[in-house]
Amino acid sequence: MLRELRIENLLLIEKAELRLGEGLNAITGETGAGKTVLAHSLDLLMGGKARPQIVRPGAEEAWVEGAFDLPEGLLGEPEMAEITARLPEGAEEVVLGRRVSASGRTGAFVAGRAASAADLKLLGRRLLAFYGQHEHRKLTISSAQMEVLDGFAGAGHLELRRRYGEAHRECQRLAAELAELRERDGSRERDLDLCRYELSEIEAVAPDPAEEAELSAERERLRHAEGLREAAAGAHAAALGVDEDGGGAASALAQAEALLQGVGGVDPGLDSISERLSSLAVELGDVATELRGYLEGIDADPGRLAAVEERLDSLDRLRRKHGGSAESVLAHAERCRAEIERLESAEERGAEAAAALAKAEQKREELGGRLSKGRAAAAGPFQEKVAEELERLAMPGATLEVLLEPHPDGFGPGGRETVELRVASNPGIEPAPLRDAASGGELSRVMLALSGLGEAAGAGTLVFDEIDAGVGGNTARVVGERLRALGEGRQVVCITHLPQVASLAAAHFRIEKDIGGERATATVQRLDGEGVVEEIRRMLGGERSDEAATRHARELLAAA
Repeated sequence: MLRELRIENLLLIEKAELRLGEGLNAITGETGAGKTVLAHSLDLLMGGKARPQIVRPGAEEAWVEGAFDLPEGLLGEPEMAEITARLPEGAEEVVLGRRVSASGRTGAFVAGRAASAADLKLLGRRLLAFYGQHEHRKLTISSAQMEVLDGFAGAGHLELRRRYGEAHRECQRLAAELAELRERDGSRERDLDLCRYELSEIEAVAPDPAEEAELSAERERLRHAEGLREAAAGAHAAALGVDEDGGGAASALAQAEALLQGVGGVDPGLDSISERLSSLAVELGDVATELRGYLEGIDADPGRLAAVEERLDSLDRLRRKHGGSAESVLAHAERCRAEIERLESAEERGAEAAAALAKAEQKREELGGRLSKGRAAAAGPFQEKVAEELERLAMPGATLEVLLEPHPDGFGPGGRETVELRVASNPGIEPAPLRDAASGGELSRVMLALSGLGEAAGAGTLVFDEIDAGVGGNTARVVGERLRALGEGRQVVCITHLPQVASLAAAHFRIEKDIGGERATATVQRLDGEGVVEEIRRMLGGERSDEAATRHARELLAAA
């Protein structure tokens, strides 16, 4: 159940905190006071879309937070695994949150951690079932009527429908794949030729990511081979003399070294310089040896330069054609191989896809048949149960008929048939579709009769947003008693304008609008004792001095 609901800066409400109790909780207030703000806050907690300009004027953001008791076994469901991982082990409560900025951006939170609106929808619909004014219209939609009947048929039937849905989606996927294979069959040979040509072109060149840098460096050496040779030969001659005749820098260093060695041991400072001079002579010898090796290895072969240029041009063409780098060329080659394999096996895969589709359709047929039998079996008890509820809701003799018709496409997302609920408001009247047969008040009562019968029967909290619209008099009392009965063993929150309903509540909250300041604001207050009497009297249309209205209010509360 919903333990606490906290709201900040949402439309007229600057700050409100509701501590809801078990059983029936009534929320009342003058028209325009902001009762629907509470309904919208709950819709946000269930992952609903934030409507424009919902943030209170002057505020940067709105915030809604709800603390729920966790039903036993909820966190053990497979599709709840990701959410369960965010909660402490053994958690008995979860807090859902929603933030809406003035710019319209929203954020969702589960147990204080960032989540998505889809997470709130997944968790919220298991914690809370919402019946708003828009649900009246939704109830006239065939898919919504199917959900009610399937929910009444039980958890096993719902699991069967889930499996059928998976089978139906698999059939659609395989049918689309087979259609694509057949559509592409005409262009298969052309695509094969192109892929084979491009792959052979790449394989002929066989690019290597490390090769291009090496070839570029070699090309530069070959292009400047003569200049490099002249420079190296000149440097070698300067180091060792022409034809290594003992001239050059080596000769000068040897002469200097001999002069210093002649006075060796006399002055340590000069000895140090002599040692450095000896090291220079050794280093110069090494450099000269390396220069000689470089001269012997340099190649000015024009044929080799042409071969390198041609190789680099081939690599450049592939690079420009397939992505700008050797890595992208090799990646394209892998794609070509995969596409060739796919195209070559397309005929085989077409046969495999056709066989898989036939198998999937057989599974869908079997599940769809079981689903149809389940709906047919549930229809009778469902009709009887709804008729009993309508009797209690002051619609004696009213009947509901479940019409199961073959799906126009053979198979639909929900099964082999469509579901239509038809109602006869009075005896002797031919049942007609809900959208045509029921008035506003009657549709409210039909919806109330259906509430708690379907999948929402498992939710710990049922919320009704002015479901009593179009209802008055004795019928209003009957509606209130039905809502109170729904609250036995669970929590019911009802936003209502009827004193007959509010007088039956275990907890009563009033929303009041204040227009005394620069901006209108709304506050939420829990009522007790005389506060409840005063609110019931106001709802009856009486003033504070109206003793008859006060007496009537006390009588309503006493009769509860």
